[in-house]
Amino acid sequence: MKSKKKNKQKEDVEKKINEEISLDNTEKSAIKEINIDFKDKYIRLYSEFENYRKRTAKEKIDIITNSSEKVLKEILPVLDDFERAISNNKNVNEASAIKEGIELIHNKFYKILTNQGLTPMKSIEKDFDPDIHEAITKIPAPKDKMKGKVIDVIEKGYTLNEKVIRFAKVVVGE
Repeated sequence: MKSKKKNKQKEDVEKKINEEISLDNTEKSAIKEINIDFKDKYIRLYSEFENYRKRTAKEKIDIITNSSEKVLKEILPVLDDFERAISNNKNVNEASAIKEGIELIHNKFYKILTNQGLTPMKSIEKDFDPDIHEAITKIPAPKDKMKGKVIDVIEKGYTLNEKVIRFAKVVVGE
């Protein structure tokens, strides 16, 4: 009787173990499915990110290579005007006509550049500012109120949309 009871207990234990093992197998398969799902999502996300990175890199290169296209298209008519002026000046003996033509071309070119955001700096009689000026030399100031101020501009400075792109080369009074 004891052996039957022992066998019964043994069978019950084996049954429980088999149930646990089968539960473990179903849990393992569920975990494997979840793992496969996560791997798939990771691969898709990584792939999307790589495509995004490549696309933005290509767009950046396109922007850099074509950034000057708009300005060049606007400057081409000025180049045409210069070519016409050169060919017309071969037959002109009057300097005033040549001067007038050059002034017209200069004004057209200046207008194009200002439309693009270029602004010349006004430096004469302003306080010397090392953020926008480059001092070439110092000379004695003609008046006391001109000390530390810009007396002469050797080369104009320019800003592009309020960013200095060329410092003004100036003479400062001391």
